[in-house]
Amino acid sequence: MEMNTADETQVLKSLTALSQAHRLRIFRLLVVAGPTGMPAGSIAQQLAISPSALSFHLKELLYACLVQNESRGRQVVYRANFQHMNSLVAYLSEHCCEGQSCELTEVAACLDC
Repeated sequence: MEMNTADETQVLKSLTALSQAHRLRIFRLLVVAGPTGMPAGSIAQQLAISPSALSFHLKELLYACLVQNESRGRQVVYRANFQHMNSLVAYLSEHCCEGQSCELTEVAACLDC
């Protein structure tokens, strides 16, 4: 299988960003929030993260294209980049099981790792 280097580079950025616990929690919270997103202050409050630490982690998620932001007056609202998230999952699952049906028991066994 020939891999597109640009795709691989973006996938690595995304997975690297999500490999940190606070960033993973932030991203999951934004996925739950849906397309309306959440103001930065609400994210910090819900996850008990200082505003400066949150800013650092959001910058990394923005760099990885996992989140998007929008200014609304004095607030900055962040939302998950669902298109990128879906592309990442599609990239990871492309050619899954070499075109054969994946058994649930095989998947469940992997969760015990």
